[in-house]
Amino acid sequence: MRFSVLASGSSGNAVFIENDEHTFLVDAGFSAKKMDSLVEGIGRSMKQVDGIFVTHEHSDHIKGIGVVARKYGIPIYANEKTWQAMDGLVGNIPLDQRFQFDMETVKSFGSLDVQSFAVSHDAADPMFYVFHENGRKLAVITDTGYVSDRMKGFIRGADAFVFESNHDVSMLQVGRYPWSVKRRILSDVGHVSNEDAAVAISEVVEQKETKIYLSHLSKDNNMKDLARMSVTQTLETCGIITGEFVHLHDTDADQPTELVTV
Repeated sequence: MRFSVLASGSSGNAVFIENDEHTFLVDAGFSAKKMDSLVEGIGRSMKQVDGIFVTHEHSDHIKGIGVVARKYGIPIYANEKTWQAMDGLVGNIPLDQRFQFDMETVKSFGSLDVQSFAVSHDAADPMFYVFHENGRKLAVITDTGYVSDRMKGFIRGADAFVFESNHDVSMLQVGRYPWSVKRRILSDVGHVSNEDAAVAISEVVEQKETKIYLSHLSKDNNMKDLARMSVTQTLETCGIITGEFVHLHDTDADQPTELVTV
């Protein structure tokens, strides 16, 4: 199993996953032209994509869904409430490309099992995904106000995580956002801070080589260096020294990470 965080941030999000049989995306939060460019940036083509798993209906996750679905005939997977919420936002998607992926279920595609799980975010019915193949595990979790014990149960022991590290609380508190937006971000249906991400990570990693990609960083309330430093320091207070078996990686708002093997 190989993956790349094609891009992640306030303006758009997409993750690429492939094995020897299939190629998938989690979300497509950019224009079709940008999605083409991002996928080509890792030496692949949108023509290869066998399906897109939608997490929720916010624009930074579905902006390109409708156009790429129609352009390339790609099947789209989402739960019922998310499909309803996307109506009017993604244009017409042919019925034979519309697939329902219920919450907390598993769909199998050859040797690859895809498991959905609920998160806490202000969307219709948000959910993220864990990918399993041959004893290896990739967990994608962003856009959640907190990480519950139930969520931790789904993602625990992954070999790689795409994990939200959205904001620095101090930057957010003194920043330019109106209080209503700050309150939403800090709420249980908002986004996870650097420190809260690290605490959750400390409770789900196991004693093995683990890649963690810090994702969905706010362009106004976070910075790569700050996120990495904050997560590193908080992990250390939890008894986990980065670089031993836990390795932190940056993601970028408009270019892909290297395609790596899980």
